[in-house]
Amino acid sequence: MTAVLERVEQEALSLPEQERAFLADRLLSSLGGEALSDVDMAWVAEAESRYDGYRRGERQVIPAADVLAEADRRC
Repeated sequence: MTAVLERVEQEALSLPEQERAFLADRLLSSLGGEALSDVDMAWVAEAESRYDGYRRGERQVIPAADVLAEADRRC
């Protein structure tokens, strides 16, 4: 790895999570892949918001087994 690449990597890893995700998307898009659609970006923003709420203790945690059991009951 070149010195420039190492410096860029260190700086990128020091960015806040949302900025790292944006940068990762831009870099992947530059490789010929598709950029996130507006809908995809909205889901990413929603997921980040919910996770931030969880980390602040503002969201209740529901075990996956409970969620799946409830889904089975509703079907």
